[in-house]
Amino acid sequence: MEFWQRFDPAPDRAPHQGSMAVPMPDGSALRLPLRDYGGVAVTGLIVNQASFAVLRRIAGWMAEAARPLGAEVVCGLPTLGHALAPLVAEALGHPNWVAAGYSRKRWYEEGLSVPVSSSTTPGERRMWLAPRILSRLEGRRVLLVDDVISTGSSALAGLALLRRVGVRPVGLCVAMAQGDRWVPSWPADVPVCAAFATPLLRPGEGGWVPDAATVPGVLLPG
Repeated sequence: MEFWQRFDPAPDRAPHQGSMAVPMPDGSALRLPLRDYGGVAVTGLIVNQASFAVLRRIAGWMAEAARPLGAEVVCGLPTLGHALAPLVAEALGHPNWVAAGYSRKRWYEEGLSVPVSSSTTPGERRMWLAPRILSRLEGRRVLLVDDVISTGSSALAGLALLRRVGVRPVGLCVAMAQGDRWVPSWPADVPVCAAFATPLLRPGEGGWVPDAATVPGVLLPG
């Protein structure tokens, strides 16, 4: 089955086997694959494999959810946050955006980097900011943008990176808030908004069943 290419007319019902049509803000649904982590499953979203139509609508919902935060600049987290950050920034009326990255150019400074690990990428690497774009961040209301928040490790690294330049973001905006595993470690003063949120799923009779208690409390469109 090919995922992330089109919207379904409506969500489907549990139990789920292999995929789940997740409700969207306009009443449609996006079918997502389920990833079995043993005892729990999560919905998967790879935004750089999505169709343009799906990507644009998700970015529009993200911008709608984030607009009340009054951001002046968007900082996109690598790697998949880069597929959404420019679209969100443009929808918010910004002339440009700032990209944190995993690759180091020769003129980058060690002090403008932090270590980062991810639930979907093994090992540890560093996240960097280019010295030449710091003027876009300093003294501004910054919105962090990423694709998914799952365990929160990548987004927390983004917070640490902005802290290196004296910035506390007005919020984090993601396409999908995936369950609530990230909630205990997330700072209460940085709101999280999302195009949509999904629960964790537990084994049930005939397949996977959403655990409604794990739907995270985030800011959503509308």
